Amino acid sequence: MKFNRLLLLIILTAVVMPFFTQSRAMAMKIGLIDGVQQVSIGTSKDAQLISPLHNKSFYKLSAMKAYPFKASGSTISIELQNQWFNLNINRVVIKPNDKGFISTKRRWYRGEFIIENRNGKLVVINNLPLEDYLLGVVPAEMPSKWCYEALKAQAIAARSYAIANKGKRASHGYDLKDTPEDQAYGGASAETAPTNSAVIETKGEVLTYNQKVIPAYYSASAGGHTTNSGAVWNKDLPFLKSVPSFDEGIKKNGHGLGMSQHGANRLAQSGYNAYQILTYYYNNVKFGKIDPAWAL
Repeated sequence: MKFNRLLLLIILTAVVMPFFTQSRAMAMKIGLIDGVQQVSIGTSKDAQLISPLHNKSFYKLSAMKAYPFKASGSTISIELQNQWFNLNINRVVIKPNDKGFISTKRRWYRGEFIIENRNGKLVVINNLPLEDYLLGVVPAEMPSKWCYEALKAQAIAARSYAIANKGKRASHGYDLKDTPEDQAYGGASAETAPTNSAVIETKGEVLTYNQKVIPAYYSASAGGHTTNSGAVWNKDLPFLKSVPSFDEGIKKNGHGLGMSQHGANRLAQSGYNAYQILTYYYNNVKFGKIDPAWAL
């Protein structure tokens, strides 16, 4: 494969990563289900049913048992022993004991669930730390068998995207969807050893431009050349410039902005590390590291 000479000029230097401090913990709220009448929830270990009004547990859910919840007018009801009980609240939290997992949509998830009645329909939100969220994003967005440096590049891009877009879906009660419309997220069920390692090794690392974390857009493939942001949104973002995408022969799949995932893997196969891959696809960016306290 012939590489653009620009790639050969990438400087092989250590990356200095200043800390970015924030005033809040960086938990992510991910919308798993939105606008349904009824859902079924289970946990791997006993769990607490908590009322957010008083932040107190009022019922214990047994492990490995499905519990149906439904919207009842503006409140939430739970089915126990074949009988429905109205909880008389419009929001409830399910928190597994001893770092257990929680299940819906035939998947296991880390963290806790928030079930909310919004306009007579239920919304199920996975509330969890940023780094735990990324454990379920990287394998959902990129095959775990791909080159490790590409997986690390994906982890940093996904972390940057999540931080820059936190609150994007606030009108629905959460930050991001669990679909490729934002970032694909498969929960704990999607996790693999290589992708977990890529997230852990790059913990807190983000892409920045003018000292701000960027929304590091990426797509599966750009069809040979990435796209200028102005061609998509009629607005130019200085860190998104068109470059050869190194995914020749692969049909374009996605908006073509920023990193091509197939291209990243090809570059990694040719010996480029995660930081070289990212500084190639994102123009004039620097690497930073969020304050560890922000990612709790």
